[in-house]
Amino acid sequence: MFVSSKSSPYLIVAPGLILLVVFLVLPLFSIIWPTLYDGGFTLDSYISFFNSSYNVSILWRTVKLSMIVTVLSVIFGLPTAYFIARSNRKWRSLMMGLVLFPLLTNSVVRSFAWINILGTNGIINRALLATGLIQEPIQLLYTEFAITIGSLYLFLPLMITTLVGILENIDSEIVEAAETLGASPVVAFMKVIWPLSIPGVIVGSILVFTGTLTAYTTPQLLGGNQNMMMSTFLYQNAMTLGNWQNAGVIALIMIVTTMVVMKGFNLLAARIDKRGGDLHA
Repeated sequence: MFVSSKSSPYLIVAPGLILLVVFLVLPLFSIIWPTLYDGGFTLDSYISFFNSSYNVSILWRTVKLSMIVTVLSVIFGLPTAYFIARSNRKWRSLMMGLVLFPLLTNSVVRSFAWINILGTNGIINRALLATGLIQEPIQLLYTEFAITIGSLYLFLPLMITTLVGILENIDSEIVEAAETLGASPVVAFMKVIWPLSIPGVIVGSILVFTGTLTAYTTPQLLGGNQNMMMSTFLYQNAMTLGNWQNAGVIALIMIVTTMVVMKGFNLLAARIDKRGGDLHA
């Protein structure tokens, strides 16, 4: 039996599409559909969600911290990635290994390490008490600050890895030409490197934002119930309270939020990037 060349690409893609539908689309649909249909199309569950100031505060905290982590990842990731990209191959491999180390560490172990650092009897509080800068331990753990630090530690490598791939392909002679014309290293970086790195920044920002938005272990262990995020709120409704209706509502809100932010990043890229290419994450 012969397969025509026209149909062969579809046969190659078909198994992957079937697995995607069976193991991703159908389970997600089974959770979300009851929130939209109750004898007829309805948005009552979503109206009820947004009428609760507690629910809205969790959504706002999640979006706010995700944006903060994303901005900090750009601020710290771009210079670091540029330094790695301009290093020789031997040192580049070593530094990339160090950068990727957080991703290779178990999330629970990683979070407990931060508990030891940020806790009341943690390294930071003991150091501040020893130097006399504070008279009693300060609350660092189970705060938004702890979630931000833990998330930044986890997702900064994604930003750096994405940017290194972009910056490696930028010809160093372009920067040298700018400096020859009188531009300082900082000006050359902002006028040459920054515009050329915009595609990588946008892709990295999408990865960091969605990762922070959907992360569970880090917000749960470092933020606790006092600073709940959408992912921990979803888990609480589904597994602790057994309220799958609310869990489905939260899941769809997270999906829509992610899609809106991704579209926003794409529009921002189209305006900033002079090449005007639309980035699809």
